Amino acid sequence: MTRRSFNNGWNVRPKVSIFAEVSGPAAAGEAVTLPHDAMMSMERSAASGSGSPGGYFPGGVVEYSKSFDISESHRGKRVSVEFQGIYRDAMVFVNGDFAGQRPYGYSTFEVVLDPFLKYGQENVIRVEARAHEDSRWYSGLGIHRDVFLTVANPVHVPGDGVRITTPDITPARAVVEVATTVRNAGLSTTTVDVDTHLRDAGGTGVASGTAPVTVRAGETAVVRQRFYVRTPRLWSVDTPHLYTAETAVCDAADAVDEKATFFGIRSLQLDPDAGLQINGESVKLRGACIHHDNGILGAAAIARAEERRIELLKAAGFNSIRSSHNPISQAMLDACDKHGMLVMDETFDVWTEGKSAFDYSLNFPEWWERDVEAMVAKDFNHPSVIFYSIGNEIPETGTGLGSGWGRRIAEKIRSLDSTRYVTNGINGFVSTLKDASAASAGHDGGDAGAQGVNDMMNQAAEFMSRISASSLVTEKTAESHAVVDVAGLNYGDSRYLLDKELFPNRIIVGTETYPGQIAANWKLVTGNTHVIGDYTWTGWDYLGETGIGRVRYAGDKDFGAPYPWIAAWCGDIDITGYRRPASYYREIVFGLRREPFIAVHRPEHHGAERGTGQWAWSDSISSWSWDIAEGSPVTVEVYSGADEVELLLNSRTIGRAPAGPDNSFTAVFDLHYHRGELTAVAYSRGVEQARTALRSTAGPIELTAVPDRNIIVADGVDLSYVALELRDADGTPATHVESCITVTVEGPAVLQALGSARPNTEETYTADQHTTFDGRALAIVRPTGEGLISLIAQAEGYEAVSVSISALAGAIEEDLALVAAPG
Repeated sequence: MTRRSFNNGWNVRPKVSIFAEVSGPAAAGEAVTLPHDAMMSMERSAASGSGSPGGYFPGGVVEYSKSFDISESHRGKRVSVEFQGIYRDAMVFVNGDFAGQRPYGYSTFEVVLDPFLKYGQENVIRVEARAHEDSRWYSGLGIHRDVFLTVANPVHVPGDGVRITTPDITPARAVVEVATTVRNAGLSTTTVDVDTHLRDAGGTGVASGTAPVTVRAGETAVVRQRFYVRTPRLWSVDTPHLYTAETAVCDAADAVDEKATFFGIRSLQLDPDAGLQINGESVKLRGACIHHDNGILGAAAIARAEERRIELLKAAGFNSIRSSHNPISQAMLDACDKHGMLVMDETFDVWTEGKSAFDYSLNFPEWWERDVEAMVAKDFNHPSVIFYSIGNEIPETGTGLGSGWGRRIAEKIRSLDSTRYVTNGINGFVSTLKDASAASAGHDGGDAGAQGVNDMMNQAAEFMSRISASSLVTEKTAESHAVVDVAGLNYGDSRYLLDKELFPNRIIVGTETYPGQIAANWKLVTGNTHVIGDYTWTGWDYLGETGIGRVRYAGDKDFGAPYPWIAAWCGDIDITGYRRPASYYREIVFGLRREPFIAVHRPEHHGAERGTGQWAWSDSISSWSWDIAEGSPVTVEVYSGADEVELLLNSRTIGRAPAGPDNSFTAVFDLHYHRGELTAVAYSRGVEQARTALRSTAGPIELTAVPDRNIIVADGVDLSYVALELRDADGTPATHVESCITVTVEGPAVLQALGSARPNTEETYTADQHTTFDGRALAIVRPTGEGLISLIAQAEGYEAVSVSISALAGAIEEDLALVAAPG
């Protein structure tokens, strides 16, 4: 079998009807490399149909096309294309004929090309994708995940044909069971040998075996092999050891197919007394909900972008992610395996009850089973995946018949994979929406129909908490919770202790929680064995649902910030990958950081009337450089796990204030601004524990450019992230200075994106210039070949700066095996 990237050489253009093409020339289109998000180049406007949920991007229909040659020698082989995700309602045509479709935008699917191919000639594949008022957040549009072309012999292992489990593990040995599906697409019965070698990360063989199998024409057969790995190195969050299973299907002396599969050896256990155990050790989930977009890249799931997100989330203290609210990409799963990030992979945001005018609920009854199969097949060999979530805030979970849908999905998953746990992100208010709305008629939260569920939750969190703990929710959601292994509660922390009494066998995970409540929630998590973790909304900021995390000042809407807002502004980490104050606060609450952290409220709003919603943090950054008059009043927050914090300005004590768990880990100071050094010192029992300082910029400000890596690989999926920042000569960030930066890329590369974390901007991320936000911007460079790449950044009033990046030759064509035997 050969399996190679099929990402290069595509063209994309707006889709027009066949009648329009007859009446005039079609648009030329744009050459693109996949993964790609066509929505990123569309013009945003306040009148866009997607509105605040979609970040004011328009919808539309686009058409991708690619010409490719198929050798005459491939006649008789099996040629197919694997699409790992097309948003949305994909229709695939080969040489003008319909070849396949997939409504769901996040499922992997295969299109068999054999019936349509012209051997020895040029072939054309065309893919249509649509997006229109079908998502509650920014969806993107197009072929946003990787594509692969596979050429296989008639006897071969399908793409998901190797499934590996580790059912029995001791320190001395691990049992590794490998189930290999062999497909015979030929015309006669064939007997072949399945030869499997297990290797550790260094390539050393640790077990091997061979088994014969006879497969009838047109059928498949499963070969099960049991191996014993001595003194296994276990996969965990802290030690993510991986093994490889090399599978060869041999006919006589020749290999007719070969396949390599990564896997990890680890065990899972779950009970209300010890909670979640991985390899026999209890683990509390420090979780982050994340959407699928990659910030200024849009929805394009380029492998390096996916890995970078996992690296930064792990560095910020998270050990688990929830893929809200759709199946995660293969590229991100690979990164989670590599870096030790646990995964809760989620199926759907809707079942039969729609949340948007044209969403997946229109396809769910017909397609849900195939999409569940695709998700499980994708996840099966990834040790990072420990949970399947069957839904998010599904209204049907509050009725008996609706719970039946959950039962179907859960049992379908268990029939495919019994090695992991099933949960469901249930919001008690949503599950009892009609009854709860009636109960809230006299409450300040208002009417759910007029304002929307999110708005009600934002305004009336305390009331929502009472609803969640009510007997109404207890009764209505009991069947849906009974369907799953772990009760997932969205904003349901008021049930944690209650359910311990009502349902002593119920294990709980906070599948979605308010960021500002992490101190109280984490105390509940660590203090109760039946509560296994907390997933904040949200770990990484995202496009759409504009401004749900902003601090509202006089005149601001309660929910859904107006155009030109583009981001939700509720992430611990912003859309460029920069950590916000909430991230450091969370790290302190988790007990992972000893140093205090200083967050300064933006002084231009000092004294202004403000409202902080449930998804918001204080309007602050970690800076002591402000363009304000000396002596202006400012408010400073210091986060610390220590008993007390002392704040000093230019070595003079401003005051001391209590911090630590009894004071929500926060000490607050009001003072007057003077340039210099602001220092926070943390004390416990009167003894200094740690200190940190912020300094004002001094002297001339310089434009700087720093790549995350100077050496990358020109393999089609690597990127270089270049931080563009304004700093003084000592490296102090000039967060008070903004400038429009122009970027030029020379050499074998393109400027894939340029932008900042500014949540309200009319600038695009596809141009070659962008204005900094808090003194920062980000350029993303994508190599197109081997060689030296130069990035030059310029801004008026500053000396131009350049960086060099080396792109090494990479295997864009991913040949997993070369087929020597004739078809």
